[in-house]
Amino acid sequence: MSTEKQGFFANLKYDLPASIVVFLVAVPLCLGIALASGAPLFSGIIAGLVGGMIVTLFSGSSLGVSGPAAGLVAIVLPAIGELGFEVFLMAVVLSGVIQIILGFLRAGIIGYYFPTSVIKGMLAGIGVIIFLKQIPHAFGYDEDPEGDFAFAQTDGQNTFSELVNMLDFITPGALIISIVSLAILLLWESKFMKAFSWTQWIQGPLVAVLSGIGLGLAFKGTEFAISGNHMVSIPVASDWDGVKGLFTLPDFGAIMNPSVYVTAATLAVVASLETLLCVEATDKLDPFKRVTPTNRELRAQGIGNIISGMVGGLPVTQVIVRSSANIQSGGRSRASAFLHGVLILICALSIPSILNMIPLASLAAILLVVGFKLARPSLMKAMYNKGWYEFIPFAVTILGIVFTDLLKGIGLGMIVAIFFILHRNFRIPFFIDNMNYTKGDTIKLTLSEHVTFLNKAGIQKSLQKLPEGAHVILDATRTHDIHPDVLEIIDDFRDQAHQKDITLDLIGVEVLMARSPVADFEDMFVPPEQRSKRSRPFGK
Repeated sequence: MSTEKQGFFANLKYDLPASIVVFLVAVPLCLGIALASGAPLFSGIIAGLVGGMIVTLFSGSSLGVSGPAAGLVAIVLPAIGELGFEVFLMAVVLSGVIQIILGFLRAGIIGYYFPTSVIKGMLAGIGVIIFLKQIPHAFGYDEDPEGDFAFAQTDGQNTFSELVNMLDFITPGALIISIVSLAILLLWESKFMKAFSWTQWIQGPLVAVLSGIGLGLAFKGTEFAISGNHMVSIPVASDWDGVKGLFTLPDFGAIMNPSVYVTAATLAVVASLETLLCVEATDKLDPFKRVTPTNRELRAQGIGNIISGMVGGLPVTQVIVRSSANIQSGGRSRASAFLHGVLILICALSIPSILNMIPLASLAAILLVVGFKLARPSLMKAMYNKGWYEFIPFAVTILGIVFTDLLKGIGLGMIVAIFFILHRNFRIPFFIDNMNYTKGDTIKLTLSEHVTFLNKAGIQKSLQKLPEGAHVILDATRTHDIHPDVLEIIDDFRDQAHQKDITLDLIGVEVLMARSPVADFEDMFVPPEQRSKRSRPFGK
């Protein structure tokens, strides 16, 4: 399906409700990430609106949503402490320039080298984190920043200890709002409600938020009243001068500072990697299975970071929480991401007092549903049924994300996935046409099209297990290229075969030997007893 050809706003009845949901999810995340990063709160809002309004216009992602990312907090927090905020903004601008260069260098292909098991593990791991992190907010325990997604917290607690701490700080009013909001969301997911066409325009999350505002107002003056720290908190400017004061220019004089370039390069690499992983994950969630042009996405993110840094915003990436909320809320095209940025801009500058009436408990209920859908039990079962080679990297990625952070979890998953790739190469270096050998049979080993150094151990082990007295045919006619190390193993086996009374016929191997630029295999096709005296078949 190509919605863009029909017009940018062709799917407004789907995109507008989805944009409202993404907007409601994005605002507290933008503020929480800014707080966790040690930056001015409004810098998170700036990054959110730039990600929505600017990046979307240049991006080719149909459903991806960009904004400040929790995965960059570990870089941003110490960088602001070392450089100062204005100098840090200069690094953000330069990181955008680097990303544009990476886009033109076609670095977007990197994302395609991440196995599906790791990508699905990333989605499920983020879902688990979202779910666990929102439970305290649902109970009215809001001490921790909304954007803190790491296992170890800045207050000395961790994801699981916070679940215990919240039991001592339950806010009854917030808990009631969470339960009501969750009930509304589950009702909207039922077949009964989906039968009504108006539910496409009036989405469950919007009703849940409005209900939360209504209950918050009704609870005022009662024992269920909830205080301001349980509400969304956007800085309020009283006049135009106050609005202008919310934006900050970078320190252009720091352009010769080497530390700025180190920070810029780090931001560019990590933000690009996080974006490419999110693009891969979002495309898998897209019900229309559209494919995002990754090099274009890198350039779009670079433009976004240049503009965000120029006006006082945090660095932006494509982010999976908001992207998945967009998809699950029925978004169809880029218009939903763009409109969410417009809503952030309008509300942040004109009606922040209304946004500040939204209870965090209502947003927690929305994110609980989002997290559950990302880490749904059916996904776990499906990955388990695919076998250990898929399930173990998937599970390790989830555990790594839950117990460390996003990038470390992905790194652990990749290490395990690569191990299994190597193990597969060890086990399947060629095809054998006679698995049930009896004495006197001919065993034919057919090498695959590409034989790399990763196949060395498997081939060597298989050759060593060949039975005595066998007639072995090693067929390389299908092989296009073979690593010299493997040729050496075959040559060594040719020397040793007579010791086990093995008759070895080599088909197509001579052609591969002739192609080898580093070896001298002239003796290989000479009987062992007539060969020249040499210790190894390589090198002259």
